[in-house]
Amino acid sequence: MERKCKNLPFLQLMQTSKVIHDRIKEEMAKNKLGITEFSVLEVLYQKGKQTIQQIGKGILISSGSMTYCLDKLEQRRLLSRHPCPEDRRVIHVTLTDEGHEWMNEIMPKYHEFINQIFDALDSNEAETLVRLLKKVRNKV
Repeated sequence: MERKCKNLPFLQLMQTSKVIHDRIKEEMAKNKLGITEFSVLEVLYQKGKQTIQQIGKGILISSGSMTYCLDKLEQRRLLSRHPCPEDRRVIHVTLTDEGHEWMNEIMPKYHEFINQIFDALDSNEAETLVRLLKKVRNKV
């Protein structure tokens, strides 16, 4: 039985993803944020008010982890939770004014950081990478 994966595209994708993930973690640590906390704030910053379920689905974490993460961010006054008046089971989450200010400061640095990672690719290579990744994703 073969135990070692020999699919080079898969291996390169996973290794590259891990390296990028680790670098993002390092960058977010400078802001005293974990990557999950940043991901929650980023979703709220980009999309506005979201339910807890929408956030969890968007960043792929369990509801238990989500509750812990939201508690930490709420204690830091970066977000707030609001019960839905039409459905008591639903909780909406929004950035506070302080959260918006903070994200306005962090996001340009984050985008610059991501752009620096991918500036190794010229525009044709970037387009090819996106096209190929979409092709694989659409097959799954």
